[in-house]
Amino acid sequence: MFSRTLDAAAHPAVTVVNTDAAAVVAALRAEPGRDIWLFGGGNLCASLLAADLVDHIDVTIMPVLLGGGIPLVTPEAPRSRLTLTHSHAHPSGMVSLQYDVQHR
Repeated sequence: MFSRTLDAAAHPAVTVVNTDAAAVVAALRAEPGRDIWLFGGGNLCASLLAADLVDHIDVTIMPVLLGGGIPLVTPEAPRSRLTLTHSHAHPSGMVSLQYDVQHR
């Protein structure tokens, strides 16, 4: 788990990473196994996009307008081209979008 605030000692069954997320993800990608699913804030996403470690992005748009919030990516994120691979409009009004990231 990537966290800057979580106390690792309070969660002994979880590996808590608070530095160099890109190195950890790169090492995981080098191992055989399944997909890596990341759920995090704009800083984590931006750092992994900058390291060219993101293959897909799933975004769900909620039918609510906010005056503020946490950005999908921070301003440090590199410009990334995306290709829409799937979309689904839910009866609730939410729209799920799936994109492939076009690597540099």
